[in-house]
Amino acid sequence: MNLNWIPYRFRVLALLCSLTTLTYLDRICISIVGVRIKSDLHLSNEQFGWVLAAFALAYALFEIPSGMLGDRIGPRKVFIRIVLLWSLFTALTGLVTGLVALLIIRFLFGLGESGTYPNSILTVSRWFPVSETGKALSWIGLGSQIGAALAPLIVVPIAASYGWRMPFFVVGLIGIVWIGICYAWFRDFPRQMKKMPSLEKELIETTCRHSDQQHLVHWKLIFKNSTLWPLMLMYFCCQWANYFFVAWMPVYLQEGRGFSENSMKTITSLVFIVGIGGFLAGGLAGDWLLIIKGLKKGRRITGMLGLGGCGLLLLMAALSQNNTLTATCLIGANFSFSFGVMVSYAVCADIGRNNAGTVTGAMNFFGQMGAFFLALIFGKIVQATNRFDYPLYVLAVVIFVGCLLWLLIDAEKPIPIASGPPVIRT
Repeated sequence: MNLNWIPYRFRVLALLCSLTTLTYLDRICISIVGVRIKSDLHLSNEQFGWVLAAFALAYALFEIPSGMLGDRIGPRKVFIRIVLLWSLFTALTGLVTGLVALLIIRFLFGLGESGTYPNSILTVSRWFPVSETGKALSWIGLGSQIGAALAPLIVVPIAASYGWRMPFFVVGLIGIVWIGICYAWFRDFPRQMKKMPSLEKELIETTCRHSDQQHLVHWKLIFKNSTLWPLMLMYFCCQWANYFFVAWMPVYLQEGRGFSENSMKTITSLVFIVGIGGFLAGGLAGDWLLIIKGLKKGRRITGMLGLGGCGLLLLMAALSQNNTLTATCLIGANFSFSFGVMVSYAVCADIGRNNAGTVTGAMNFFGQMGAFFLALIFGKIVQATNRFDYPLYVLAVVIFVGCLLWLLIDAEKPIPIASGPPVIRT
């Protein structure tokens, strides 16, 4: 197939989109078969919450180091490490026979996946003009929704036919193909692509966020940026919603709302299919708002619309006694979440520039700590009250707090330029 008509940067974007697709396909697998795993391994909701939290904790702890590593050695090497490790530990999940082993494997799986988004944002900062950043990031986020939407359609039939362990073996093998493509074709910078047209190289290198005249700065200086702290706290709140959709929602639908496994499969796929539209709409709206409102207000409005709508719809889902309305609210809530979430990563590129990997890692560390607390708190509340609507009230409040934190985020305040080791370019 002749792909010469497709600009190289969009081929790179397709690779990144496929990466996040695989990330969520592997990540949500355990949630889709969560009821089966709980029954087979005799786990309570609180214990299953710890299993989900183990992944989030490891992901959080290794996010900043993985982002910093990408800034220094380039995203290509980090991507290969990431996919190799997560594929291994996804497959090993299918071999566990008890709670302790499951906790250890899921912690190591989280370690393996850490760094995916920081290095993806770093790649965008090197490969895309500023004017295309919003759309590029939307497609990266879109991959997460594709993976999550495909997961129930793949995992449920396999689990129904061969048991809950088999899906982990199947999805664990898919990453090996991606590693081969990344190793053979992808490079860290446009200038390293031998067959890439010189005009496109020049366009990217004169208009992207990355600059040879800037240096990597010490992480202590990065953390002094006044926008980074509210950004990290906002993302802590934001990821409560994301991890509910990815980790607890399938169990909530089956045990909390009484849906069958097949109905859960359909609703879960719809939630994430509609989320694809949310990412596309958010990317277009974000770039449009940037033009008419400027960088600061454009980013802020996009983020507040997304989180505000998500919080409202989650509250409606908790209050509703009608299962159809609840499912509709959940679908709308993920659309709204998807609409606003990737603008957070755009801000990382805006303020981080050459340090985009480190800045994104810092934000994602706080985000995954939010996911960690959601995983634990959701399970504890359900275990203590035997009610699945109570944790949704808590979730909605946290999301509203995240929405308000956008008022303190200013994408026009970049990390200051400082002397330091030069950026490694080859």
